[in-house]
Amino acid sequence: MSETNRSGADSQPPIADPQIVSNQVSPIGADAAAGAPGQDLSSLQKQGERYAPAEAVLRRAHVPDFDALRQSSIADPETFWSNQARELEWFAPWTEILQWRERTDAAPPQVQWFVGAQCNITANALDRHAREGSARRNKVALLWTGEPDANGKIAERAFTYGQLLRRVNQCANVLKGLGVQAGDRVTLYMALTPELPIAMLACARIGAVHTVVYGGFSAPALKSRIEDSESKVVICTDIGYRRGKVIDLKGAVDEAVRGLDFVQRVLVHRRGDTTLDESRETDFDSALDAASSECEAARLDSEAPLFFLYTSGTTGKPKGVVHTHGGYMVGTSYTHRICFDLHDDDIYWCTADPGWITGHSYVTYGPLINGATVLLAEGALDFPDAGRWWSVIEKYGVNIFYSTPTAIRALMRFGDEFPAKYDLSSLRVLGSVGEPINPEAWLWFHKNIGHEQTPIVDTWWQTETGQFMIATVPSYPTKPGSPGKPLPGIEAAVVDKEGREVEPGKGGFLIIKKPWPGMMRAIYKDPERYEKYWTLIPGLYAAGDVATCDEDGYFRVMGRADDVMNVSGYRIGTAEVESALVSFPAIAEAAVIGKPDPVKGESIKAFVILRQGHEPSDELLQQVKQHVREELSPIAVPGEIDFVPSLPKTRSGKIMRRVLKAKELGVEPGDISTLED
Repeated sequence: MSETNRSGADSQPPIADPQIVSNQVSPIGADAAAGAPGQDLSSLQKQGERYAPAEAVLRRAHVPDFDALRQSSIADPETFWSNQARELEWFAPWTEILQWRERTDAAPPQVQWFVGAQCNITANALDRHAREGSARRNKVALLWTGEPDANGKIAERAFTYGQLLRRVNQCANVLKGLGVQAGDRVTLYMALTPELPIAMLACARIGAVHTVVYGGFSAPALKSRIEDSESKVVICTDIGYRRGKVIDLKGAVDEAVRGLDFVQRVLVHRRGDTTLDESRETDFDSALDAASSECEAARLDSEAPLFFLYTSGTTGKPKGVVHTHGGYMVGTSYTHRICFDLHDDDIYWCTADPGWITGHSYVTYGPLINGATVLLAEGALDFPDAGRWWSVIEKYGVNIFYSTPTAIRALMRFGDEFPAKYDLSSLRVLGSVGEPINPEAWLWFHKNIGHEQTPIVDTWWQTETGQFMIATVPSYPTKPGSPGKPLPGIEAAVVDKEGREVEPGKGGFLIIKKPWPGMMRAIYKDPERYEKYWTLIPGLYAAGDVATCDEDGYFRVMGRADDVMNVSGYRIGTAEVESALVSFPAIAEAAVIGKPDPVKGESIKAFVILRQGHEPSDELLQQVKQHVREELSPIAVPGEIDFVPSLPKTRSGKIMRRVLKAKELGVEPGDISTLED
């Protein structure tokens, strides 16, 4: 552990050299890393240990030499991305691969990929698979399973690529009949059913811009997004189902569109007995059934906007991140294919809702472009019991399973017996997304779900990046708690405040050096907020995360830059303390904040959820503190620990530490529209 105000050979100022408290260990060789089946994982080192892929994974690998591919792509990134783009279909070729105008005092940076090209993302996600003679025409594209009802009955539906194309065309024709044109915005507020990706693809097919709002946001949050995007049409589901309860979605839409005269029509996918106001509302299924199933994909400029996706910040209104057709389809399809080592016979399940960027890039667009069979599962992970997800994997023979650390930790609370009840042998690749996965959860996932044979692809990326940025591929050794290395075509680094790369193991700001195809193009109607991504470290994209990079080149993301505490002159990542806490056997989840302290600068307060079978006590409190002392550092021991039944989370599963901090300090929490409860 190092002090931030130490003097050293480099004489860097403390703010320019953020140090992260870390108990890193020396890595071992990949040949010894995999461990024997049945090995006690609790005895293994929690960080630094490398896990080699199983021989069966190596035999089918799309990327046999990850490091060589990375090196060649960085040497000539434009040629690399041009080669990936040629794997897709374009209406007209590009005249220039990349135009990049760096930031100036007068304007934020601007980027264009595949300049002059014409395309449509749905032509690659649908037409090329569904055309006559294609082997994928009758392959299942979307496979949907509903939540079990009171009698245990489960609804199921499936769309082949041919059927999906026809239904998307019908939806596109309905939108055109409502006056929606290229460039118009359409807001989607829907349950997790096939109608949601169908509506997304229909918008894209005619060049309309979709803005998906997670079904369950409050009416005011929904209204703010409809207003900002000035959507001409809203598409909604009347009800959803979760934990056996009926969720009223249309009620929120009714309230949100009240007084918004620019909303010309509301398309309602009815699952219940909802009565429609025919003066303003149209039945989704009836309208689609009456529409033609023929609709050519619009020929769009590569830089034509595809969607806006609103993300919340610590202050101010949500930001409408803008993504485009051409570069986004290249970036998402390539990274999806190599990171999950996708093969044509795979069943792929990402548990994200399409209301989030993961559901855009890696439920809808990337997988469909790659011709995958995509599983959609409505409902909660622990209903009717904590074996629900594992039963889905067994029933459908899922090969690739992609979820969040929050979900994994939640399922850990129920113990090992639930996954042990099910046959999970179909799994070939596991994935993690949303936040850094603590080593304890990684090891549980590896042992109980992957049976110590299935590689875990941990992915670091953002709504703003559009595509995976740092990860590994299944054929490459992994380290618990690390997403891995920058992917081919991505040049990332950890730097100090002046933009100088820090030495291995030191904490700093995670940055991206050069443009990449899936990157956002703007913040809708807010260029100043877009520019901030490029001003923290001038000339570089600053992700807002703090990270380290070890001697092997593996990155480790510590959390947001504003999730780093300064305790007695030491920079301590909240993720580090949380990881130490959840490695204690009685703790399922933890969140940590820094509180102002007149002596230390900041003191640490922790909020923890106990596993089933454990109760709060003074004795347990002292055991937890001693555990953190031993696992991390005496400096990192929380001064206060609250045992709580739940933590504030976004609907995508991220813990909202700033809400905890605001409540603790008695201040306004800022935008909480993404808060689950």
